[in-house]
Amino acid sequence: MPENVSFAEIPVDIRTPGQYIEIDNSKAVQGLPQQERKILILGQRLTAGTVAQQIPTRMLNADQAAGYFGRGSQLHGMIAAAKIANPYSDMWAVALDDLLAGVVATGTITVTGSPTEAGTIKLYIGGVRLQAGVAAGDTVTVVAASIAAAINAAADLPVTATPSVGVVTITARHKGECGNAIDIRLNYYMGEATPKGVSLAIVAMASGSGNPNVSNALSAIGNDQYYTIVTPWTDSANMVALENELGTRWGPMSQKTGHAFAGLSGTHGTLTTYGAARNSLHSTIVGSGKSPTAPWIWAAVLASVCEFNGAIDPARPFQTLLLSGLLPPSEKERFTREERNLLLKDGISTFLVDAGGRVLIERVVTTYQTNAFGIEDISYLDLETKWTVDYIRYAVRARIALRFPRYKLADDGTNFAPGQAIVTPRVIRAELLGLFRELEQVGLVEDFDQFKADLLVVRSDSDPNRVNAVIPPDIVNQFRVFAAAVQFRL
Repeated sequence: MPENVSFAEIPVDIRTPGQYIEIDNSKAVQGLPQQERKILILGQRLTAGTVAQQIPTRMLNADQAAGYFGRGSQLHGMIAAAKIANPYSDMWAVALDDLLAGVVATGTITVTGSPTEAGTIKLYIGGVRLQAGVAAGDTVTVVAASIAAAINAAADLPVTATPSVGVVTITARHKGECGNAIDIRLNYYMGEATPKGVSLAIVAMASGSGNPNVSNALSAIGNDQYYTIVTPWTDSANMVALENELGTRWGPMSQKTGHAFAGLSGTHGTLTTYGAARNSLHSTIVGSGKSPTAPWIWAAVLASVCEFNGAIDPARPFQTLLLSGLLPPSEKERFTREERNLLLKDGISTFLVDAGGRVLIERVVTTYQTNAFGIEDISYLDLETKWTVDYIRYAVRARIALRFPRYKLADDGTNFAPGQAIVTPRVIRAELLGLFRELEQVGLVEDFDQFKADLLVVRSDSDPNRVNAVIPPDIVNQFRVFAAAVQFRL
């Protein structure tokens, strides 16, 4: 026979005398829940790494990544950059081997002339500064050997070098298309110059082909949730596979939200063409333009910064946050405001460069641009919107699960004892209204009156054990544009 108070552990027919008191923690947790968030970085490994492919591995520091995946591997470089940008978030990695049928990218530096004075060659590979010394009268073979030695001494670089008679052949450590985006240049900073008498002709990295299959990495993580995912592979097949997987995880039957970050280098036309062909609320592409830093490093840094700050407050805009360790394009190659505006319209996230040459976030957008009918749709334009809505969903889910874990369901107006574990639609509605007030206090939602008027909580007509609800929060937005007319008087 049930009692007028619902107990979970004390039997109703106990006859031995005593004081039996159970502990109930269903009301212990107060306030908004803390959402568990992890970063997952995908990338290619070298055979020298001690961790095999397709094994999710927690990352603590860059040296650990070097040992696990090979020093100078793509994944090592991404984790090193991400840890500088965000040393606090829970970071994981899944490595993939190079595609067996892939081809490595190569480039060359051809030396002509002979130095007329001793000096230092300032060479940048993937945004990393190298210095090779030359002496007056050095032959092209000696200069080439000096350059190759400087490259090979930098064990963290994504390339190796082989000198011959006046030519340095630079080879990517990995097979695949990513190698084509490894930048090679001279004299990035103002005041740098090549020693007089010697000339260096650079042929950009090219001919890399064949990327690993991102589906192999996704199968390795199973049902584990990773809130922020970084991928170096931007070919259409891999992006579609990743976006589709995240779309499935976003749905109500999974609710394992994830968001993919990738980087893409190239001209304005290259970036807009790529962005216009994507349309997913689960991917963000940062256009690095002609930056010396590799685009997958841009993706790792942007993702890490967004993850750290988004976990603190998903609705606060990311604009002006520092992207540490990235080299911007040279001043003449940076996109204008008009060009950046077009990039944003085509789903490409943009950046600014301050007076000190530091890279700052301008706006982080998803690639979602049109709805199923091809009509322009800004509902998921900004990443802050997606992450805010997802946190609200998580807060609702946590509140219902914590408040009513083993409750009976009755109609509104049922006359039951106050101690009974029974919930009604009206009680759930009151709980949701209270939750809205908490979300309002932390600046995630606005317009309580609208929410209260539109909130619908009803018992199902077809399933007596089910409550249906329509939850209509008006989420806060981001202050991005201020427009005014100065109407002066004389």
